[in-house]
Amino acid sequence: MISKELLEKMNEQITHEFFSAHYYLAMAAYFVEEDLDGFANFFKVQAEEERFHAMKFFEFISDQGEMPDIKGFKDPRKDFSSPREVFELALKHEQLVTGLIHDLMDMAQKDRHYPSISLLQWFVDEQVEEEATMGKLLKKIQRVGSEGAGLLMLDQELAARTFTPPAG
Repeated sequence: MISKELLEKMNEQITHEFFSAHYYLAMAAYFVEEDLDGFANFFKVQAEEERFHAMKFFEFISDQGEMPDIKGFKDPRKDFSSPREVFELALKHEQLVTGLIHDLMDMAQKDRHYPSISLLQWFVDEQVEEEATMGKLLKKIQRVGSEGAGLLMLDQELAARTFTPPAG
């Protein structure tokens, strides 16, 4: 049986994941305004991933015989000064989420709740990928700058991204 404390933290994680989706949509809106539709697409897809993550927690809680507790959240930041700033903030946000997932894993291990450990291992692995993706894109933007042909080439590259729900 899942402990009350772990259940509460998992419910909070649902809120964090939905907030992440909104934050990334705000970033997408910035790029739409900047006529960088490929970058906008990247963050729209990222928002879909975050909603998928939220629903993964939702389904897990429900499968444990508990009721998911859905709560609201603050408005995401929506004023950005450059593509570089957006990716710096996105990487910082993913690092924050990684910390939250690690805290959940610590709690699940302390409780010896093996179903939660199994679920959270998927998220631990996912966060490695999330941070790597944001970090690599940030490095590319640092190389090409916030305007010019390099940025437009990167915009074209990001336009091809699609959301495919991961297995597992």
